[in-house]
This record gives sequence, C-alpha cells and structure tokens, in this order.
Amino acid sequence: MNNYIVVGSKPWNHRIYNEIIKNYQGKWHFIQLPEMLNIDEISTINPRYVFFLHWSWKVPDELINKYECVCFHMTDVPYGRGGSPLQNLIIQGYQNTKLTALRMTQELDAGAIYYQENLCLAGNAEEIYIRATYLSAQMIKYIIQNEPCPVEQKGEVTLFKRRKPAESEIPEMQSLQSLYDFIRMLDAKGYPHAYIQHQGFQYSFRRSALYDGHIVADVVITPLQKIQ
Repeated sequence: MNNYIVVGSKPWNHRIYNEIIKNYQGKWHFIQLPEMLNIDEISTINPRYVFFLHWSWKVPDELINKYECVCFHMTDVPYGRGGSPLQNLIIQGYQNTKLTALRMTQELDAGAIYYQENLCLAGNAEEIYIRATYLSAQMIKYIIQNEPCPVEQKGEVTLFKRRKPAESEIPEMQSLQSLYDFIRMLDAKGYPHAYIQHQGFQYSFRRSALYDGHIVADVVITPLQKIQ
C-alpha cells in the first residue's frame, strides 16, 4: 500500500482532504504547517507522491529532488507561470482556464505536466479556489490510479508577476464589469481585499454582485490609523 502526502495551507484544503482525498486507496497524511515540511518528517512516511494544493512557502530542494512532488497551477503552462495566476487571468478577461498538475522543480511552475482539466473562473476568488481544490482532488485520484508519465511543457513561456498587497487598492476603472472583476478576484480568506481610502478611512469590498447596471457588495470600513 502506497503512502501519500497532501500539503495545503487554506482551510478549504483540509476540508476537502477530509471529505474526499483521504478516502482514496493508500495511506494518506496531511501537512498544514511549514515546520512539518522537512526531509526528516517526510522520510518517515516515504510517500509515492507529495501533492501540494496551496502553499506559500519555499519547498526544500532536497524534498523536490528525492520525492515526486506534484503541484496544481491555474494556467495552461508554460503560459502563466508565476504568482497570482487567478488574479492575472481575471484581470486579463479570462473566463476559463486549465488546472494543471505538474511536477515541482527548482524552477517555478516549469516542471513536466501530469494531467490537465478545464476550470471555470466564475464567482469570487474563494469560490474559485474551492472549485479548483475539488477538481484537484479528482485529478489526484487519476494520478494515483494511473501514475502517468509527466510530459515536458512546450511553447512560449509567459510569466505572471505576483501581486503585492498595495495593488489591491482599486484603480480607475473603465466599466462596472472591470470593477466587479477586480473586487471578486481578491475576495478570498487570507488575501488583501479590494479597497479604497477616503478621508481617513479604508473601505474594503467583498461579496460583490453585478446586475441591472450596478454592483452590490459588502463593505468593511476601518480607520486608517488601525491599518497603518
């Protein structure tokens, strides 16, 4: 019986692991904290695969070199390698993308491809991340059952730049659709939400809906001195 590890830092990662992934054939382990992701801990498990659902910390090179580490990236690589893929796709007007399972290497998002599935980009960011995690669970099942040989990426490389917190401030927009997309692409737990600052307060927007020529959204108002 093979051992497998799933690594994820978001609450929905652990929930979907408990709901679905840990019931697959094999012995499963979940890692949520960076200090647990070290070669000594992993060696005691000796996993066939290490699956990364969502992870913001550097993965040690010795782990990548010794074990088959699989991450899930929200673009049709080599297009869109790099940071903040969801936000970069939405801001460019994409409505659909590919969720790619690829082998992790020292070069970010440059590894060979195991498997891809279509992913819809409708809804707010957290909804999309949850949808992607459910899809990742299906892809994990396919990978452990079929053990596909990953295929090297082909085509022109396009790099995405990771967004900075200050870039969540709402810029001048040309349309309601653009403003709606900007708010929804930042609407996830743990991410800086879209905001404006005015007369000593910051207005942060969530749960936006676009219909009948206007946007309805929740707003949280915070004095700037509490933020600074």
